[in-house]
Amino acid sequence: MHLDRPPAFMRRFIHCFDVLILNTGHHWNMGKLNANRWVMYVDGKPNEDKKRDEIGNAKNFTVHSIVRWLDSHLPSYPHLKVFFRTISPRHFFNRDWNTGDTCDNTTPLSGGSEVMQDGSSDPVIEGAVKGTKVKILDINSISKLRDEGHISRYSIRGTTDVNDCLH
Repeated sequence: MHLDRPPAFMRRFIHCFDVLILNTGHHWNMGKLNANRWVMYVDGKPNEDKKRDEIGNAKNFTVHSIVRWLDSHLPSYPHLKVFFRTISPRHFFNRDWNTGDTCDNTTPLSGGSEVMQDGSSDPVIEGAVKGTKVKILDINSISKLRDEGHISRYSIRGTTDVNDCLH
């Protein structure tokens, strides 16, 4: 897992893209890192910075690195529009997704119909794109308004044991 460089497909095909939407999803956690046996690399070598070993610091470093890399390449691709999408919100009741919790809301806009916050819900992404040509696509706040609108047992092909509140 190279924290300081974009994925190979991005480097290889950047000239083909008209729109590029980046996101991290909920994948920055030690469980996924350990389960996949990923090793963090910086400058082509295993990371030796203990602070960067902390998953939040690794994510922050990677987001900033990728945005800087893209921003430096955008002058060569003036047609390319780049957005960094924030993550969908967690909205489980009482516990978390892997502990048997539920997200049983079926009423649209039950928590309100308006986003009242200024700025982004993700300060790391907001800070990374500030001063660059990469734009933020903040879906978090608007997604909170529609907490019933996700994959679950209420979808067209829903099943009783599915509550995927992260998508």
